[in-house]
Amino acid sequence: MAELTNSKPRVLSGIQPSGNLTIGNYLGALKQWVEVQSDYDCFYCVVDLHAITAEQDPQELRRKTRESAAIYIAAGIDPEVSTVFVQSHVPAHSELAWMLTCMAPLGWLNRMTQFKDKSAKQAQESIGAGLLNYPSLMAADILLYHAELVPVGDDQRQHLEFTRDLAQRFNHLYGETFTLPSVMTPKAGARVMGLDNPRAKMSKSEDSENHAVYLLDDLSRARKKIMRAVTDSYREIRFSDERERAGVNNLLTIYQAVTGETRQEIEAHFAGKGYGDLKRDVADCVVATLEPLQARYNELMDEAGYLDSVLKVGREKAAEIAEETLKLAQDRIGFLAPS
Repeated sequence: MAELTNSKPRVLSGIQPSGNLTIGNYLGALKQWVEVQSDYDCFYCVVDLHAITAEQDPQELRRKTRESAAIYIAAGIDPEVSTVFVQSHVPAHSELAWMLTCMAPLGWLNRMTQFKDKSAKQAQESIGAGLLNYPSLMAADILLYHAELVPVGDDQRQHLEFTRDLAQRFNHLYGETFTLPSVMTPKAGARVMGLDNPRAKMSKSEDSENHAVYLLDDLSRARKKIMRAVTDSYREIRFSDERERAGVNNLLTIYQAVTGETRQEIEAHFAGKGYGDLKRDVADCVVATLEPLQARYNELMDEAGYLDSVLKVGREKAAEIAEETLKLAQDRIGFLAPS
């Protein structure tokens, strides 16, 4: 097995450059990425290969890829500490994904809940094979870097288990090659729900006008969306798992994830207050988060060449590790090395 060159445990994660990144993406992923980067050897990827499991406009995909990389950095990812790169810039992802796809039993892939949910919404003839094989590519992303920890939400846990199973299968057949990854779960904010439908996860691809606060939303627009968020007919502001209280619970979850306060502190803060107070306070802390992020994002997009240089350095570092792992896997499986 390839040796890890950094003594810190390695973390890998990524977000697709499709749709618009939301406050849910920030609280469920980016914020945690920033918090752990000093203690771990972090690789943060813009996963554009995953994005093309759905049809993408070429120009828009390129624009969103750059935008996503800029948002990573604007959110606080330090390219001097973490490795930031674009998935398609490292061909080893595609090569290992094919090897793993060939090893993955069809039954394993068919059991993936996300595939069943997404394919159920499409006509059979319009479902791309990439959607079925998505978990094999995700497994390649993780296994190439011997990532020990992967920050994932509840909807991706099954894919991580698939990755572990596939790695174990490969290791059993061909000898120890891959590191088995484990889940890294944030303390709060891992699952932010839609403002207009708090029983569904906030999505960057949802079309509803008031569904999500986007990271690049005009600040006044972001505030209005939160002030229009669905609540309930109760008056008490407290955390709850009750279905009919999902809206208030979602706002409290956002507030907790942004401020870092405990549930007890938050419930004490809102004791005797109304839903208008809750929405205003949530809006205040969200806007206070978005304002510096957007300012840094605009600087990055205006700095000619800086973003490209970050992605170039990231690609080179990622490729060095990924290619070493790929060569080992190719040798183990029996491929003839080029002379």
